[in-house]
Amino acid sequence: MKLVFATHNEHKLKEVQQLLPKSIQLLSLKDIDCFEEIPETGTTLEENAKIKADFVTKTYGLDCFSDDTGLLVDALDGKPGVYSARYAGEQKSAKDNMAKLLSELQQAPKRSARFKTVIHLNLHGESHTFEGTVEGMITEKKYGDNGFGYDPIFQPEGFDQTFGELPSDIKNSISHRGRAVQKLVTFLKNVAP
Repeated sequence: MKLVFATHNEHKLKEVQQLLPKSIQLLSLKDIDCFEEIPETGTTLEENAKIKADFVTKTYGLDCFSDDTGLLVDALDGKPGVYSARYAGEQKSAKDNMAKLLSELQQAPKRSARFKTVIHLNLHGESHTFEGTVEGMITEKKYGDNGFGYDPIFQPEGFDQTFGELPSDIKNSISHRGRAVQKLVTFLKNVAP
């Protein structure tokens, strides 16, 4: 089975590829010669995931899935949420995003947060949605160089290391994206020819 993952993010592509069974050939946007930035104009993670998957399916006629992920911080009423990638501006700099978030939380007594991933799949003319979350907290400074995005400042519940410190196999088994992808994989195994 061939499936397009509507992303330009090489880290994300590699992370998801490790979770999918070998019977699924994962194609990136680059693989289908889609180099444009698909506008994420939704106000929710669900809307953005659907917009990206629908764009690929309608434009290229291919089965596709897309995800959108947000970091929801309780002390900031769920921000950055749907704006996580652009929290510190359109340059989408993880370093700037983390710096802004840590600055805003300096006086916060409560640092609880969660990552949420929503996957939208268009397959054989039908649409399906899968969701994964992981609870945790925002650390006071960065730890580790693994992962990407907010990983060095997010410590998942039950661990004393951040996603930036955990080995990728452990992170993938407990992460928001890992949980959403596992639901996707289970579904695909049941519909694969």
